[in-house]
Amino acid sequence: MEIFLSSNSDKPIYEQIVSQIKQQIMSGELKAGEAMPSMRKLAKDLHVSVITTQRAYDDLSRDGFIVTIPAKGTFVSSQNQDFIREENRRKVESLLTQAAELAKENGISKEELKRLLDVITTEE
Repeated sequence: MEIFLSSNSDKPIYEQIVSQIKQQIMSGELKAGEAMPSMRKLAKDLHVSVITTQRAYDDLSRDGFIVTIPAKGTFVSSQNQDFIREENRRKVESLLTQAAELAKENGISKEELKRLLDVITTEE
């Protein structure tokens, strides 16, 4: 599991960790049931405080992406499919909103935008 932190990002470090782990889970890079590094190991690897990794793990756990089993460790949740679907739906909505705003600013009609979406999503 690779996580890259940027001191130039406007996102706090724990949010950078959360978003990258979510992305790896959603892309299938991290699989259901796969063991996650302990909070201490992740903190050491990333050169951040354990409090930072704990906050990231707490957010991921709250959102259903990971599950911690006492005395066993932390694992990618096997019941995260609904969360993944909802997270991806939010991303799609955000991107479609941006596309609609850009289209409106440039005089592209709703019908033309729908046709473009049909062309883009048509599989051959």
